[in-house]
Amino acid sequence: MSLPKKKVSKSKQRMRRSHLNQRVGSPSIAVCSRCGTPKLSHRVCESCGYYNGVEVVKKDEF
Repeated sequence: MSLPKKKVSKSKQRMRRSHLNQRVGSPSIAVCSRCGTPKLSHRVCESCGYYNGVEVVKKDEF
């Protein structure tokens, strides 16, 4: 197996990895089509328990 000829400095290593943290953006917030409360997209609504028009989690009162 090959080995690096020279040690990679901390600055070069950090420059190479710097783009990884830039990918994380703000979470996309959507509005629930059933109850109208804000929710994270592609997640079950916390207030009514519906996702894509189908009840996934049973809630006692709506």
